[in-house]
Amino acid sequence: MNAVVLDLVLICPDCGIAAQETMPTDACVYFYECRQCRTLLRPKSDDCCVFCSFGSVKCPPVQKQQTCCR
Repeated sequence: MNAVVLDLVLICPDCGIAAQETMPTDACVYFYECRQCRTLLRPKSDDCCVFCSFGSVKCPPVQKQQTCCR
C-alpha cells in the first residue's frame, strides 16, 4: 500500500510563486490566497480542491482513490 503524500508545492497560476504546503487529512481546501500576489485560488471545474488543481500532488482522498470531498 502506498503512503499518502501530505507535503506538496502549490503554484499560483497568476504570479508563478511556488509555496510549500501541507494538506489536511480531514478536509478539502476550496480557497487559497497566494502569499505573493494575493489572488484567491479556487479549484478548477473538474477538481475537488485547490491542491488537486494547482498542487504537485492530488489531495489525500484522490491519492487513496476514494471519492473526494465534494
